[in-house]
Amino acid sequence: MKKNLKNKVALIFAGLLVCLYGIIGTPSGFTGKALLESMTNRIHLGLDLQGGVHLVVQVEVLEAVSDETDSVVARVQQDLKAANLTFSQIYKPKPLSEDPVTHNKTGRPDLVEIDGIPPASYSAVQSLLDQKYSNEYDLSSLNNDTAITLTMKPLVEKALEEKTVQQEIETINDRVNSLGVREPKVAPYSLGANQILVELPGISDTDQVKQAIQSTARLEVHAVVGGPYQDEQTALQATNGALPPDQELAHYSGITGAEQDSVYVLQRTPIISGSDFRSAEPGTNQNTGQQQVRFTLTDDAGNRFYDYTKDNVGKYMAVLMGGRIRSVASIKEPIHDQGDIEGSFSLAEVEQLSKLLQTGALPASLVFLQETQVGASLGADSIHQGVTAAIVGVLVVMAFMLVYYRSSGINADLALFLNLVILLGFMGYSGATLTLPGIAGVILTIGMGVDSNVLIFERIREEIRAGKAASAAVDQGFAHAWVTIVDTHVTTIVSAAILFLFGSGPVKGFAVTLTFGLLANLFTAVYVSRVIFEAHLNKLKPGEMVSI
Repeated sequence: MKKNLKNKVALIFAGLLVCLYGIIGTPSGFTGKALLESMTNRIHLGLDLQGGVHLVVQVEVLEAVSDETDSVVARVQQDLKAANLTFSQIYKPKPLSEDPVTHNKTGRPDLVEIDGIPPASYSAVQSLLDQKYSNEYDLSSLNNDTAITLTMKPLVEKALEEKTVQQEIETINDRVNSLGVREPKVAPYSLGANQILVELPGISDTDQVKQAIQSTARLEVHAVVGGPYQDEQTALQATNGALPPDQELAHYSGITGAEQDSVYVLQRTPIISGSDFRSAEPGTNQNTGQQQVRFTLTDDAGNRFYDYTKDNVGKYMAVLMGGRIRSVASIKEPIHDQGDIEGSFSLAEVEQLSKLLQTGALPASLVFLQETQVGASLGADSIHQGVTAAIVGVLVVMAFMLVYYRSSGINADLALFLNLVILLGFMGYSGATLTLPGIAGVILTIGMGVDSNVLIFERIREEIRAGKAASAAVDQGFAHAWVTIVDTHVTTIVSAAILFLFGSGPVKGFAVTLTFGLLANLFTAVYVSRVIFEAHLNKLKPGEMVSI
């Protein structure tokens, strides 16, 4: 019996040491400051405790739809030419545009129109489009069967919008991680359509992070149709007062944005764009000394770029970033999958640009709807008040147990202390984030831990009143209370799991600490408390009763 008891005690102490390591790891010293620093490195604090930024952003999903139909324009043109089928133009009749006052996006980017189809070729064109595009687009005839409109199907558009939001989440995650943001939270925001919740704990330079998040870094290469022109009016005059649907105007601002403004006419569909970049590295041109970014394209994009530059040697192409032309270059020879972006960049600008290209271009731009900043002082105040509440609660409960259950109250207090150690150890090993609601979960766990001990102790008292010996009373007390304890804990854990699955960040923090605390309480209330009673029973004289 005693040997078995020693093994149980050894198991408890081993578990205690393992949990202590989970809380503090390997500290640099054993001073209060060193232990606190080591603890904060293991148990991460949430946004509401250490301060940071809470953002809600709107994804402009129509831009992704527009990009997809831009690609379809190029594909349809290539398919019809390969089949030797005649047409006059392929364009988007209502392209996406932005209201200069409200900045709202308008247009029908889901439409693509093929005009000027000869009657003799109409059936063949319709058959080809139906064969290749009918799964994603609805086909309809126009202008007495001389034109065909492709309209993206609603389900396809919805799936594209959902995919765009998910890509935005992944890209934002990559960007904030590359900036060294610790424990960021980037997730869909359930209170709005196509919105994302971004929580960045410990951030003080909000503007830098916002710039990194919202920058589309959309590096695009377009064919130059005409220019440079002095202004948009002059450019339109050169095109008989109206642009064809497959062309657009773009302003030249140069590398630094300070050069003389001018306007070019470009092909609307880019030759290559953001998703075509495989990698980007900052560097310096050894000949000119200028900062540069060397990029590498994907295999497919490299092949397309090579085919285009091979067929257009001597012509011009424009490099756009953020919708403005940064460079206009003559194609001197075919270019494959590598190139340089060079100019009067600062080192910081080159590093930021390379990071943005490495993490990928956002498939659509973002609009910041909500911004809330939690100061570090407010977080520290929350920690102080939350910890104070927890300590006061623990002390009051421990005092009550000692007064009401006498010597057995020491048993409950030891189990309660170990419960907190195991809970914090769980959080240290799992990397869970401690939030202010999480501290509330810790306090609730304390209450449930005491509740379990009360159930056990009251059952033991009932057995003692029935005239049973001390050891039999303890055995029956734990046996009868066990089912009730498991039932209450399992139902609460199920509720916490639902909160975790469907709740937001703070609610999840509460669910995590509550679940860890309940699991720890099952161990301490049933196993640890039982071992302490067994050790106490071994010291009792025959006929002596436990103090409870």
